[in-house]
Amino acid sequence: MDHEIAVKFDSISFSYSDVSVLLDASFHIHRGEFTAMVGPNGSGKTTVLKLLFGLEKPSSGKIEINATTAYISQHMPADNLFPITVRDVVRMGLLKSLGKYSNKNDSAGDIAQALEKTGITDIADRQYRSLSGGQKRRALVARALAGKPQLLVLDEPTANMDAESEKRLYETLGAYKGTTAILIVTHDTEFVTSLTDRVLCLGDSHKIVQHSTEKYTSVRHSGTGHEVRIIHDKNINGDECCK
Repeated sequence: MDHEIAVKFDSISFSYSDVSVLLDASFHIHRGEFTAMVGPNGSGKTTVLKLLFGLEKPSSGKIEINATTAYISQHMPADNLFPITVRDVVRMGLLKSLGKYSNKNDSAGDIAQALEKTGITDIADRQYRSLSGGQKRRALVARALAGKPQLLVLDEPTANMDAESEKRLYETLGAYKGTTAILIVTHDTEFVTSLTDRVLCLGDSHKIVQHSTEKYTSVRHSGTGHEVRIIHDKNINGDECCK
């Protein structure tokens, strides 16, 4: 796996007025790594995303972004009256500045590849509004991946998904592991997909604790067989993950 760092938070502190959210928090994500950021509601996950995308500025510390990034929100588009096909949704991932698309020949190939890898080629010409929640989520993943980002960020990607849709989503993400850095953000503090290389835990300490799943996990199979339980009482030095 490429050990080049895609994202690095170095001693980041941030507060809303006098309410501290992050205090001297550090973590990093390598290119090609599959990372889960877990923590209960209110632990600072949304703040980390805002800092990552430049919507907020830290009061101290340094943030380095060395990757082109795509983001999939927890809340999917809700306008069910807008007539747009799945293929059109995926094509949006190729939009450049001022509404221009990239080279047309390249675009067709990128769209076809994204549809195939997310397993939705057979529904490419269906109306987006007619899809199930799981199908919509995979269409949005295809849209993001069509632009070939180096880092893909998904906020609560399996919210309101059934087990089969969740399994298909993780199969899709697994196909990109090793080439695209993937960051999943979730409030589920007990379980993450078995694809995960690293877990970033947020809590009351206002820190971000890194865990390497290679050393600090115990496997527990769920209904889908795709989950592992992270042991949260083990700390490792961030540099140890790079060895």
